[in-house]
Amino acid sequence: DEEEFTESTLIQAIENQIESDTPPAAKATFNKLTLVGYEREEILNLMAHVLAVEIDAILEEDRAFNTEWYETALRALPELPPEKP
Repeated sequence: DEEEFTESTLIQAIENQIESDTPPAAKATFNKLTLVGYEREEILNLMAHVLAVEIDAILEEDRAFNTEWYETALRALPELPPEKP
């Protein structure tokens, strides 16, 4: 199923970011949400959602990855970024 593949690919990317500490906001966000009681799977899903919003914007706007926006959106979790209209 394509949706499951996309989700697992996004989650793998997030796990890689946390492990490599790149960007630093990935590990910081994971640790923060763990401390306030979120489950690992829920945290990864929230973070994958942020990554998906940025990837959609890249494809729609034909631009480079916006690390600043991405890190800011990660740090704002559990509040999700607004969806693009």
